[in-house]
Amino acid sequence: MQKLTIAGNVGKDPVLRNTGSGDAVLGFSLAVDNGKDASGNKRDSTWYDCSIWGKRATALQSHITKGSKLVLVGRPTVRVHEGKPYLGISVDDLTFMGGGQGGNGDAGGYQSGQGGAPAGGGGPNMDDEIPF
Repeated sequence: MQKLTIAGNVGKDPVLRNTGSGDAVLGFSLAVDNGKDASGNKRDSTWYDCSIWGKRATALQSHITKGSKLVLVGRPTVRVHEGKPYLGISVDDLTFMGGGQGGNGDAGGYQSGQGGAPAGGGGPNMDDEIPF
């Protein structure tokens, strides 16, 4: 089994779609900053196609926006389009890192896994808002 953990910024607002069988899937891109090289030049970011499936997709659609800072854990994926590979992640868990367009810089470190409870305590009770 492979698990990938990445942290970055959402590139644009996510799109919620349904498969032919009716399963919900939330798709968005995440830019991971690769820092600077030895000369101090900024390296290009690595972009990932991200997908969240099922009830979590529907519940998280309004909480993830362009600029959101997220830590994602999931299964790595690769798709090829016109000969070019695209990295991806099928998300199992996510944590909001704060910042982004929320403005207050404190998203409380909420995880989408078991119950959506805040990591480290504090903040509003997300169980009422995100049913999973």
